[in-house]
Amino acid sequence: MTDDQDGARDMVDATADGWGEGARQPLDLLVWDAPNIDMTLSNVIGARPTAASRPRFDAIAAWFVDGAGDRGAAQQPDVEACVFANVPPQHATSLQRWVEALRSFGYAVFARPKLQPDDDIDQSMLDHISVRAHSHQLRRLVVFSGDGRNFAEPLEDLARSGTEVVVVAFSEVAGYAISSELLQFIDIEDVPGAFVEPLDRVRLDALPADGAWLKPTKSLRDAAGLFTSRRS
Repeated sequence: MTDDQDGARDMVDATADGWGEGARQPLDLLVWDAPNIDMTLSNVIGARPTAASRPRFDAIAAWFVDGAGDRGAAQQPDVEACVFANVPPQHATSLQRWVEALRSFGYAVFARPKLQPDDDIDQSMLDHISVRAHSHQLRRLVVFSGDGRNFAEPLEDLARSGTEVVVVAFSEVAGYAISSELLQFIDIEDVPGAFVEPLDRVRLDALPADGAWLKPTKSLRDAAGLFTSRRS
């Protein structure tokens, strides 16, 4: 078992108490792949995100909790939301406020130092999902990531076992979820209140009947210059 799994198991001890031997509390779990969402957001809008174009975690939390079953039911599922982030040492100070804001919105944060270019948190996310699938009755899993390479197969396995699996990402980069017969897909911009204002994008899955112009994300001269420099 990994250190991440040990830590996650420690987190559920108190929750498991009181439910009787062998009983598992129903759980709705949200996991957020911060590096992937940040990268794909930049690609979708063709620019570095600003405060206005970044997702609102408070609105997403409200949407997630609202979908966690019937409020009038006698037994409510637990709800847990976790953000997984890589922290380059040079950005540790600037990311501190962001991490504290997430925690104040009710999110747990798993932060790992990014010491090498290929350091990633995908396996930590999968480990945590696995732990929760064993410690609880994983009723609904909501994954914010467009990374089909690492998540498609394990998420489909969970769906086959009876968990409702929802992938939330940008439709431009989440073909693995859109094409899957087992996974549900929601474009992140369709989550109510997720963005302060509409993103500067035209979605191919929501084109107007008369068509739409898609602006270039890089000037023609810049693109030509890059090509020329690579050839020389």
